Amino acid sequence: MADNRALKDEFYEDDDPFMDAADVERMMLGEAAFDDLPPEETSDTGHRFGASAVELDDDPFMVDEEAEAFETPLEGEGDNPLFAELQSELESAPMGESLYGEIDNDVPDQPVPRITIGAFCERSETGALVSVASEDRRLSKAHVDVQMGGLPAAIERYHDETTPNLLIIETGMRGRGLFDQLEELAGVCDPDTKVVIVGATNDIVLYRELIKRGVSEYLVPPMTPLHLIRTISELFLDPDQPFAGKTVAFIGSKGGVGSSTIAHNCAWALTENLAQDAVLMDMDLSWGTAGLDFNQDPTQTLGDALSEPDRLDDALLDRLLVRCTDRLSLFSAPATLDRDWEFAPQDYENVLEKVRRQAPFVALDLPHVWLPWVKQTLLSSDEVVLTVTPDLASLRNAKNLFDLVTGARPNDEPPKVVVNMAGMAKRPEIPLKDFADALGSPPVLVLPFEPQLFGKAANNGQMIHELDPKSKAADGFGHLASLVTGRTPPPPRKRSLFSKLFGG
Repeated sequence: MADNRALKDEFYEDDDPFMDAADVERMMLGEAAFDDLPPEETSDTGHRFGASAVELDDDPFMVDEEAEAFETPLEGEGDNPLFAELQSELESAPMGESLYGEIDNDVPDQPVPRITIGAFCERSETGALVSVASEDRRLSKAHVDVQMGGLPAAIERYHDETTPNLLIIETGMRGRGLFDQLEELAGVCDPDTKVVIVGATNDIVLYRELIKRGVSEYLVPPMTPLHLIRTISELFLDPDQPFAGKTVAFIGSKGGVGSSTIAHNCAWALTENLAQDAVLMDMDLSWGTAGLDFNQDPTQTLGDALSEPDRLDDALLDRLLVRCTDRLSLFSAPATLDRDWEFAPQDYENVLEKVRRQAPFVALDLPHVWLPWVKQTLLSSDEVVLTVTPDLASLRNAKNLFDLVTGARPNDEPPKVVVNMAGMAKRPEIPLKDFADALGSPPVLVLPFEPQLFGKAANNGQMIHELDPKSKAADGFGHLASLVTGRTPPPPRKRSLFSKLFGG
């Protein structure tokens, strides 16, 4: 315990800028440590995370003298003595015990989903603590990026990039300056991004104001890696509000229109271009091609999960999923005719419910058959992508599917129609305008007939973007991924004040 107390002292030295003598005295007297907060009736500007931001009068970025006090981003935590000491303490602590010897039985044992976490710290100690927490097994699926710079660095970065699923922001600011910068951060945050603030003072007035403005949690030192892990787990593993990834169902108007190709390439673009984790489920149990397209040949497949859905837990699901890329996991189809693969709709629903807990997005590659489970899966999905070719049979089937889906889901967006293999030589085609008039909605994407590009990608087990990233088809899949996720790919990053200071 002596070593733990020494470690605690190292985190909170006498000259810690987060706490001054006046604050300590006021807190001991039970007075609010946040006196410059505006009155409750005037403090709410109406801005929330995901809403538009207001213009700031003052430059939110630090002057060079202040920025030089920051250290280089924590890229080599293994060389950081504080990181190594924290890591050793965390590994030696019994399950549920904090670094300071307190028993914490509330830390969930279940790992958090495959989310992205961005941490922007003002002190190297906090950065080391977040890095140590990211090494814990309960965060093993998450992608954690730790940087220095606090609120200004987060605002600057996400002006040009999509925000992660969770932002952890450390700030020693108080008063109107803090809320002005939070409003600017809210203006660049995606609506589904959760924000955790690591602040300076234990003040209930400040806490209530932050929660009212959409902040998910407010943490005050001292804290440990396990405290942070528990906070993240509670945000994404709340049994009353369980985490569920967004489902995107891909289906073709008839066989051979390329719906699986669209699904696989869109899932790849979603993960690689938008930096979002996703699971691709190949639900064509007899003929599925996802394993071929990604050069994977797993021994266990979706068929095994459907055979015994009650046995499917997180540990078993991890073994069944195949990692195609760092962010994309595949739930492959058996692709065999040895069985009839007849399962009840409830079995598919149970498996899909558990898969949705694994990642922010789940792409469903549906077969071109019309069975109760296909209809149920299609109508219960968050987004529907309907792939067609410009011919009469495809138009008729597309019209039937489009009307069914829009009629059953009046409060959801209509299916997004993708016209594939357009412009095939010597083939009579129905004009795109006629397609749009018949469906009442124009296609969101038209892919030209490029048999050499698509054929080579299929034979090589590659995605279009891997084979030809400058092709129109690659751009099209990136555009479709943005539409179904509601996120935009980041433009090429420019060197900024912080990147220059930190060597980025």
